Amino acid sequence: MPRKTISTEFAPQAIGTYSQAVRSGNTVYLSGQIPLDPATMNMVEGDIRDHIRRVFDNLAAVAEASGGSLAQVVKLNVFLTDLGNFAAVNKVMADYFSEPYPARAAIGVAALPKGASVEMDAIIVLD
Repeated sequence: MPRKTISTEFAPQAIGTYSQAVRSGNTVYLSGQIPLDPATMNMVEGDIRDHIRRVFDNLAAVAEASGGSLAQVVKLNVFLTDLGNFAAVNKVMADYFSEPYPARAAIGVAALPKGASVEMDAIIVLD
């Protein structure tokens, strides 16, 4: 199956040797997103909820560039430098997702790129 890279100006540009997403068949693998403003490539200001929203907005932009949406996420990985922010993820996630919710993992990590407190990646299956 041929692979197709996905790119959009509405999400932060890759800051390394990776693509924003790769589509293989009807499956799209979205790279990790941190709370970078795509226009400035700077971290957004605000509290953890603002950071989580920016991450979901970035993921949504890449999903849309692939022809999909967050509604098609089947797997979501959440990386947090403070697992005490897990409840905030659930609260904000409810604004972006409805049932059936995707499978999800939440992983506590020591550090993330650019000092981010949250990063997420996802897999979507296009209908």
